[in-house]
Amino acid sequence: MRTLAMLLALGCAAMAQAPAANYDEAKVPAYALPPLMTAGDGTPVRTAADWEKRREEIRSLLQTRMFGRAPGRPDAITFTLEDRDGTALGGKAVRKQVSIRVQGLTFHVLLYLPAAALKPVPVFVSLGFGPNQTVSVDPGITLRGAWAQHKETGRIELQAPQESSRGSAASRWPIETILGRGFGVAIVYYGDIEPDIAGAMSVGIRGKDLRAGQSAPDGDEWGAIAAWAWGLSRIVDYLETDRDVDATRLAVVGHSRLGKTALWAGATDARFGIVISNDSGEGGAAISRRVFGETVADLNNRFPHWFCGNYRQYGGREAEMPFDAHMLLALAAPRPLYVASASEDLWADPRGEFLAAVAASEAWQLLGKKGIGTTVMPPADQPVGETVRYHLRTGKHDITAYDWQQYLDFAARHFRVNR
Repeated sequence: MRTLAMLLALGCAAMAQAPAANYDEAKVPAYALPPLMTAGDGTPVRTAADWEKRREEIRSLLQTRMFGRAPGRPDAITFTLEDRDGTALGGKAVRKQVSIRVQGLTFHVLLYLPAAALKPVPVFVSLGFGPNQTVSVDPGITLRGAWAQHKETGRIELQAPQESSRGSAASRWPIETILGRGFGVAIVYYGDIEPDIAGAMSVGIRGKDLRAGQSAPDGDEWGAIAAWAWGLSRIVDYLETDRDVDATRLAVVGHSRLGKTALWAGATDARFGIVISNDSGEGGAAISRRVFGETVADLNNRFPHWFCGNYRQYGGREAEMPFDAHMLLALAAPRPLYVASASEDLWADPRGEFLAAVAASEAWQLLGKKGIGTTVMPPADQPVGETVRYHLRTGKHDITAYDWQQYLDFAARHFRVNR
């Protein structure tokens, strides 16, 4: 049986390097990106109205061939405040723990709000790789178990809660710093929505959505990333009911595979006012056609549950894809977008992430916004760009205090938070 520490390490598993991976820029094949500003029928995109049509065209393309179609908001969804502590974290926070019940599942929301701030406050919305108690040593967080696959039987099981897991991922969640800047943060364990294990669909939300006689989603129906993105939208459904939250100022942020998830959530739900991708790599912010580091084939071979079945046809055939990462990024326009990489995370192709942000900037420019503003990749730890922003952080595949500092500065500027 996997331990919780092993499960949390899954957040870094996407950086595991395949022996045949290309890390040589000289071996990147010549490629041409699918045109962002040309509609499928060849019509140039010249106006905001043109872009809205093109955006829907791109979104439909990515839905049916990459992430998969997901259902809309369910009719039957309930929110229950399970716990409220107005003096959490030594009086710095209001902590709320909320249950979202939908289709027989419960998503456990951990919401921290700054105790001293005038309400309502803007909030960062995210998913965690482990149960909520992993994000902080706060003893008031309800202890819950993580999903794992038994090594011998192969069964997908919910482990017993482990007190030792409390605060085990706190380095990725500078809660007090976020609160000190006047923001709240809402977190759900992504396993509540669907365990990140191939074959675990039956205990997740996708298993609840199968039609009579259907044993697996159709080729154009949602993979796990689309399911997690769907879950992020359900968090927003709750936040819109909370008077302490400014639901007009929500930023979605994710790391690694959850960075891919954040991008898709931002693409499909305009209620996210800022979209932030941290080290999302292949299938996220990195240009697939570069075939640098992780590839489409790697994704589909190692994580067959992440994307829809139709995406598998592009393994080793990236040049044939009618889309690429710049189109995914552009779906956030005209909202602010932040893309970040790490200097030692070659598996995620930092240059490919930067170049996708450059190519996507056309959408912001068309809409009268400033994009990334440069075609020259910046040195490490020197962020560039305005409405589209990018940084390359010194270090490995992770989300760190440095990353969060940039995201807080970015959100404070665009949401006009003066703290």
